Amino acid sequence: MRVSEIYLSRGGEIVSNIDVKQYEFKELSRKANIKSAIESMLFVSGEPLSLRDLSNNLEIKDKVVEEIIKEMMSEYEEESRGIRLISINGAYQLVTKSENSDYIQKLLKKNKRHSLSQASIESLAIIAYKQPITRIDIDEIRGVKSESAIQKLVEKGLIKDIGRLEVPGRPILYGTTDEFLRQFGLETLKELPSLDLYSDEEAKSSMDVLNQALKDMNSEDVNDEIKDENNEKYINDAEVASDKEV
Repeated sequence: MRVSEIYLSRGGEIVSNIDVKQYEFKELSRKANIKSAIESMLFVSGEPLSLRDLSNNLEIKDKVVEEIIKEMMSEYEEESRGIRLISINGAYQLVTKSENSDYIQKLLKKNKRHSLSQASIESLAIIAYKQPITRIDIDEIRGVKSESAIQKLVEKGLIKDIGRLEVPGRPILYGTTDEFLRQFGLETLKELPSLDLYSDEEAKSSMDVLNQALKDMNSEDVNDEIKDENNEKYINDAEVASDKEV
């Protein structure tokens, strides 16, 4: 063996450049296989999968899977790709890119989309920042009844019943869902814009502050959740779709 071929010593064993290259090739091939398996599981699931679910099925340590997923997320962000890999509360999901929504709408022959009403936006903003919160408290902040708006938000999967307030009557407590995070491009609620940014003299009321924060968080209308009946895959869109206006 020529001296130029000696690369390193591993446990007292001399390893050549060829050995190292073979090892690196095997590692790259193994990583590619893992990425392929992750992609397949996420595609078939249609729902977010936790890191633990993925690592258990792959029989690989969480840390290794997490590093590979980060690489995949970067790769999916390339302009030529039509889907994205997103993280929601520590779980992962494949979604289509919002810029392709027009083509998807034509394919699925969906009706014209309608954005959330002002009442729904206000209610959603209050719930996002004040959760857990009851309908009565939402009504007090808005100054009007919010029952219809809350029902629509529940139907769209943006909020849900997360418990009961332990007072007479035990009113329902509302909170946001993982779908809310997905629609607004958030991984966790900690990424919500700080309300301190809006506490200036121009803010007329707490309702103005909440409403503006939610609008700034997503300049476009809230995305719609469209389910393909054939493969039950969720599809990102630019607005919330509905058969009628909220």
